[in-house]
Amino acid sequence: MKVVIAAAGTAGHINPGISIANKIKQEEKESKIIFIGTTRGLENDLVPRAGYELKTIEAYGLSKKLSIDNIKKMVKTIRGYGEAKKIIQEFKPDIVIGTGGYICGATISSAHALKIPTMLHESNSFPGRAVKMLAKKTNTILVSFQDAIPRIKHAKNVVYTGTPVKIKKQEYSMNEKSRILKEVGLNETKPIVLVSGGSQGAQKINEAIIEIIKNKWNKNYQMIWATGPKQFDKIKGELENNNININCIDNMKIMPYIYNMEEIMNVVDLAIGRAGAMTITEIANLGKPSILVPLPNVSHNHQFYNAKVLENIGAAKIIINDELTGKKLNEGIEEIILDVAKMQQMGENATKVSVTQVEEKIYQEIKKLVV
Repeated sequence: MKVVIAAAGTAGHINPGISIANKIKQEEKESKIIFIGTTRGLENDLVPRAGYELKTIEAYGLSKKLSIDNIKKMVKTIRGYGEAKKIIQEFKPDIVIGTGGYICGATISSAHALKIPTMLHESNSFPGRAVKMLAKKTNTILVSFQDAIPRIKHAKNVVYTGTPVKIKKQEYSMNEKSRILKEVGLNETKPIVLVSGGSQGAQKINEAIIEIIKNKWNKNYQMIWATGPKQFDKIKGELENNNININCIDNMKIMPYIYNMEEIMNVVDLAIGRAGAMTITEIANLGKPSILVPLPNVSHNHQFYNAKVLENIGAAKIIINDELTGKKLNEGIEEIILDVAKMQQMGENATKVSVTQVEEKIYQEIKKLVV
């Protein structure tokens, strides 16, 4: 099988594409797969690291505002369509798959014009502009959440498959759990809260945690906090200005990034973070209660709709970004972790939107188009 995968921008777009590629290679070892992206996004690191060739084209998200900059981007994006078409014509794929970002417009449209089967994977509960615009042209659209299905109009075929993620549910023994916690300086005497704003961190969430630390509100729980690499030194300095040593805070482990996130997520009691599609999927797969702070000012407010998927089934508490304070976050944490029955029920509720065998379901949909 020869496959082109279009993915650009964030890890939330690129990692599902890599997971799909890996599944195809697992099932059909002789398959040839290339990625199409831009020169600016994380695909330039993640795709080669995963062992796949990356071809780049010009593509930009277009704003409705008329400006010289937007006109330049529009011209480059139009040129990108020609670049994508040339790559596809030379590679001669059996299928072209888009997993997110404005890169999909050029690749899916080009493949459609060349009469090559196409597929899109939409990770968010509220589909992005590219998916809506390409719905008529795309043979199959895969969605992560059932809520997305009625929001995609005029599609030929929409299939609920879930999103492929790296983090899976693991059952650790008491000794293994103790080892994992000991390595980060925590223990099993109090509930453990994970705070992560994604690979870059989340400033508003970080500000709330600093407030909790300054007021020593985290007496009833332990916290492991990934600040994001770019924010760690700034946070360290702010704490030092308040005579707080970042490495000597009771019930707290602070680090720039968590490299063993699969282990950590499996042993914590409560997760706090943004509401990207992959985060929601991981929380559901692991059956964890959560407090979600959707990132504002994103297309169609899609993180809010992602968070609503869990809130609507009693699995998560949403705090709006502008309303987030340390006091409010601490109250939300204690409301959950001090009520063991509630915490357990929220975790069980989260699994209701978990989807199993995601990669296999996607592979079978690909096979239907590649004949």
